[in-house]
Amino acid sequence: MDWSVIWSNRELYVSGLWATVLLSIAAIATGTLLGLVVAALRTSRIPVLAQLARGYLEVFRGTPLLIQMLFLYFGAAYLGLVGITVFGAALLALTLYQGAYIAEIFRAGIEAVPRGQWEAARVLGLPRIQTFLSVILPQTRAIVLPPLVGQYLSLIKDTSIAVVIGYVELVRQGQAVIDRVGDPGTSYLAVAVLYFVICYPLSLFVRHMERKAVTA
Repeated sequence: MDWSVIWSNRELYVSGLWATVLLSIAAIATGTLLGLVVAALRTSRIPVLAQLARGYLEVFRGTPLLIQMLFLYFGAAYLGLVGITVFGAALLALTLYQGAYIAEIFRAGIEAVPRGQWEAARVLGLPRIQTFLSVILPQTRAIVLPPLVGQYLSLIKDTSIAVVIGYVELVRQGQAVIDRVGDPGTSYLAVAVLYFVICYPLSLFVRHMERKAVTA
């Protein structure tokens, strides 16, 4: 392996790293928001909304992210989504796909809160929405945080799929280095190390939360 390949192409790697981090942060924010809304609908007492939320979960958990991303980008014109960018299509696909999994994590956390909490809040005269936001949701935080961060790790690695629609992220820049100088072993190793640099702190955080839960 020629390690000088990494240094001489550092600008490409840094550019790809930044694009991956940017897409990851945006998808984590939008996927978490969507997942929370869907989980609230799933646990609501409105059957129509609960069924719609369930239908969304079944569709997006039952089809590959790769197909969803290709469909959203190349099928955008047929759907009337004129002018959607590569970043927009990648973000939308990741949000819809990961939001489905995040919704189930939130739902499990909400249902783990004892039913008596809902009843106590109702006795105190709190509206259902206020009960959810002020009483139930804060109690789910400790329950959902470890699996939620684990899902974020999956999301970060899934950003590499965006290369199929032309998003210039870490894998695409690694391929550009191979096209320029060859040596795929060194280039792919550099890409893997950079993904590890992003994901390892989150892995440590998950382990810390799990130890904290065991000793609590």
